[in-house]
Amino acid sequence: MLDALVVVLAWQATYLFRLGFERWMSARPSYDAAVIAGLTLLYVLVLWGLKVPKGMWRFSGFGEAKRLAAACLIAGALGASIVLMAELKAVPRAVLALHPMFSLIGLAMMRLGYRMLYEHMRGRLSGSAKETHRALVLGAGDAARLLLAGIQHQGWVVVGLLDDDPAKRGLRVGGVPVLGTLDDALQLSELHGITDLIVAMPSAETSRRRRALDLAGRTGRHVLTVPTIAELHSGSKLDQLRDIEPEDLLGREPVQLDEAGISEALSGKVVLITGAGGSIGSELCRQVARFGPQRLVLYELSEYALYAIEQELTERFPHLPLVRLVGDVKDAAHLRQTFARFKPQIVFHAAAYKHVPLMEVDNAWAALRNNTLGTWHTAQAAAEAGAERFVLISTDKAVNPTNVMGATKRAAELVISHMASIAASQGHATRFMAVRFGNVLGSSGSVIPKFKEQIARGGPVTVTHPDITRYFMTIPEAARLVVQAAAIGETGQVYVLDMGEPVRIVDLAKDMIRLSGRSLDEVRIEFSGLRPGEKLYEELLADRDSVLPTPIARLAVARLQQAPQQVEEGVRVDEWLQALIANEPLADDAKSRALLRQLVPEYQAPGIVS
Repeated sequence: MLDALVVVLAWQATYLFRLGFERWMSARPSYDAAVIAGLTLLYVLVLWGLKVPKGMWRFSGFGEAKRLAAACLIAGALGASIVLMAELKAVPRAVLALHPMFSLIGLAMMRLGYRMLYEHMRGRLSGSAKETHRALVLGAGDAARLLLAGIQHQGWVVVGLLDDDPAKRGLRVGGVPVLGTLDDALQLSELHGITDLIVAMPSAETSRRRRALDLAGRTGRHVLTVPTIAELHSGSKLDQLRDIEPEDLLGREPVQLDEAGISEALSGKVVLITGAGGSIGSELCRQVARFGPQRLVLYELSEYALYAIEQELTERFPHLPLVRLVGDVKDAAHLRQTFARFKPQIVFHAAAYKHVPLMEVDNAWAALRNNTLGTWHTAQAAAEAGAERFVLISTDKAVNPTNVMGATKRAAELVISHMASIAASQGHATRFMAVRFGNVLGSSGSVIPKFKEQIARGGPVTVTHPDITRYFMTIPEAARLVVQAAAIGETGQVYVLDMGEPVRIVDLAKDMIRLSGRSLDEVRIEFSGLRPGEKLYEELLADRDSVLPTPIARLAVARLQQAPQQVEEGVRVDEWLQALIANEPLADDAKSRALLRQLVPEYQAPGIVS
């Protein structure tokens, strides 16, 4: 109705413009009312056909203006043609030509005026309007410019930008002023009633992004970020704001690996992944799928986890042949059958029980059977099938272990070393290796999902000890490290990542609370005490071990030395494994720990029965 009214008013304005005040009414023909009625109906029909009435005026932009221009051009041309064909000569030709232009100006101005009024009133009421976010953007580069073009139509009021570059001080980006440096975030947030801070520095070094996140977190406002460069390459858009993720808090540059070498090692190969539906296993599937294997065999005990990763891979890599197997690494016969049937050339062994406290009480035998015997079964099947490479996913908890889980993973490393020795002596082609890294941010059972859930509930956030530290890496980084080891690894080697400085868990908890827009008074931190088998700090190498560099920066080979007790007692891995099988099933936790200590004498934990 408003559009129809504008078309009628535009007709009057056109007459006025063409004939002046003296003649704009007297010079009209008697059928003028019928002409404008017909034209108005024609405009309404064309506007409706182009779906112009479906547009929301407060989001009107260039796209809406293009549709209006097309509608006015079509309706004006059709209307003029009909008038001329009907030989209504009393209607001035100039009026017919100018009316579409006047209509376009009127229709566009009406929408623009509404949007200006809407945004002005919304800004004035921003202190109470729930849909409005008053934001400061940290960063004033190209990313900020593209961000502003996207989010200012989504209920955001961007008050200003912050950037440390002196040359940008006082400039305007997308009509928004650069108000100061990143250090001014707290002062300007209080001054302008800011509700959200957006870090728009996708290409900045990790240290600079971390500094921006720290400064934003100190304001006590909700902190968001634009996607990183890697996420943008994966298809994300700059205006797709997200909360701070664990990798944003990593505080160091991700490890850059040899993509060409990995592609050469995996392309056209049959790859089998055990534990394919787990946190590391599923990411391994994604990483491996990128390099075009001939076939990807998914071996997973959990039906749901297998279904989830199979659905994702089918959608993302529709041309990749997948084999989906529900299987258990404790089932040696099924493993042998699987390997004999599909003949995998590359094997990633990610299946493991990894939750430290859960494995420590009443589940020692389950961990030993799954993590150690399962590794032996899988490695034997790989060797018998003639696999080229076998990669074990290990953990920093295998170093000087104080818990069952770590000890079983250290025993698994020794099994891999034993299999490498057998392969070398018997001329088998399979290369056996292991990859050792610290805690994986965001993986199942890790501290990050637990903290997120506790913060969402309003706290408290539980940390075991104020001084507890851990090494951290992201899930994609862990998976890339594993596939890199498969590409360059030699048999019997254990690879470790230079993970930088360990992170205090309590500091991580504080960062997550602040970046969620809460204060430490709102969400308090409670210390619950160390859990069974838990250490204050983790190590990537034992005191006796040393490292050798590799062509990949920050990736090293650990030179693992046997413990003196092992050398003196002459513990043989094959004999120990046979003794383990002979004792199956072993429900007694103490006896399971005693068996572990026979092979891993550095394992120190209370309650060990000698």
